[in-house]
Amino acid sequence: KRNQEQLDKHGILTVNVMSSPGAGKTSLILETIRRLKGKTRIGVIEGDVASSVDADRVHQEGVPVIQINIPGGCHLDANMIESALNNLPLQDIELLLIENVGNLICPAEFALGEHKKVLISSIPTKAETASKSRPALEVKGQFIPRLSCC
Repeated sequence: KRNQEQLDKHGILTVNVMSSPGAGKTSLILETIRRLKGKTRIGVIEGDVASSVDADRVHQEGVPVIQINIPGGCHLDANMIESALNNLPLQDIELLLIENVGNLICPAEFALGEHKKVLISSIPTKAETASKSRPALEVKGQFIPRLSCC
């Protein structure tokens, strides 16, 4: 709750992006940055179990980014986000994108202070099966299918 209050105080819309590894979280974030460059001031929090590769790619786009590594962990939590917020220039951000750790189940159950959650799934992840077995992944709001081929 403290995170959302701080984000609301600064007028920052926050989106928690979740998926299994390799489903396209970083690609979506990078494309969002490129399309909104000059229109919306964006910041990013990158969650990963070990590397900073994704954060480095975001940094190359000229966007403030904080890396959170959680070796052996399966999700970000509110305390981690609070710490990251203290290291971001919140006065310069209108849209904060949180790239959660590549895990399809755990992250959905933990509120980080975000306004919206986005779940990216691909056919191999069997997201439909997972969402039926886990109430935290039930669709609430908009569902935007994206089809890509070869």
